[in-house]
Amino acid sequence: MLDKITRPSVLEVNLDNFKYNIKQIKKFLKPETKIMPVIKAEGYGTYINTRLNIIDEFETVAIATVNEGENLRNLGFKKGIFVLNQPCTTEIDKIVENNLTIGVCSKGFLEEVKNKDSKIKVHIEIETGMGRTGVSIDELDDFISFIKENENVKVEGVYTHLSSADEDFEYTKKQLEKFEKAVEKVKENFDIKYVHCLASNGIINFNKYQYNLVRPGIIMYGYESGKEIKEKIDLKPVTTLKSKITFLKEVEKGTSISYGRRFITKRKSKIATVPIGYADGLKRILSNVGEVVINNKKAPIIGSICMDSFMVDVTDIEDVKYEDDVYIWDNKLITIDDIAKKCNTINYEILSTIGKRIPRKFIF
Repeated sequence: MLDKITRPSVLEVNLDNFKYNIKQIKKFLKPETKIMPVIKAEGYGTYINTRLNIIDEFETVAIATVNEGENLRNLGFKKGIFVLNQPCTTEIDKIVENNLTIGVCSKGFLEEVKNKDSKIKVHIEIETGMGRTGVSIDELDDFISFIKENENVKVEGVYTHLSSADEDFEYTKKQLEKFEKAVEKVKENFDIKYVHCLASNGIINFNKYQYNLVRPGIIMYGYESGKEIKEKIDLKPVTTLKSKITFLKEVEKGTSISYGRRFITKRKSKIATVPIGYADGLKRILSNVGEVVINNKKAPIIGSICMDSFMVDVTDIEDVKYEDDVYIWDNKLITIDDIAKKCNTINYEILSTIGKRIPRKFIF
């Protein structure tokens, strides 16, 4: 498929860097601790979830939705698949058909499982302070009793989510204390295979609580998960987003650029058009604010970013020419974190929202 890529805009995905990051993560873990890579949202937009030669290394992987699990099975992935989020009852048949293990915290869901002929493997999600989903400590005894009455449910694990493991250590410690109490209760009632609570920040800052399974996410892809992470683990960015100049022109002072005439040239200028836009995930908020890299030099994005393209002032770029490479991020002069800051968001969003129209090119 890669030799059929003709669109000039492409997300390059470096698989060697991904493997390197996994090795760095393992330095924080005991030999017996297993990694369950979080490859939801198309591998955070990288499509590494489609590379079975990479993910087959792991005993089990984590995704967010039942459909993501079904897609993995259709690709031929035969190992464990864990759905992090509480599914809906309408998805039970698909869960069974695709042999998915799911996170549960809803009695309503489990009640419906009772009516099925097949068993479902579950991890009990504990609410320790994330404020999203999970069984509270006060309700856990009742929830365990409810599960015991359901022969179609096989409890395989217990887990929780830490909300602030990058910045509020005291709050995180309280979450972990609650989780330890919950783990004791669950172990008293079930012979469980997995206990897990650490994602990227937790692995780096609270590896004492790694139990026997961890769930790295953004750090696998080479990006910071929170404050001061770069100072604690050596990571290599997995992606580079690039395109090419497909139109080049010189314009006079006073020329308006793009929709709404929100940029007017203040001098005779050379303007390049780049064929990637907000439909591809390039945030429109970068209009007149963002920059790109051309010939190892930054150049400003000018005018409103369009659905399929944007314009750049290349007047000060020497020897610029048609079909020169344009880097939206090159991980040197411009990083995903630089872009996220200008968009008032996080690197997770920048990476995971690169659109499906952008081909992914795997490199080594």
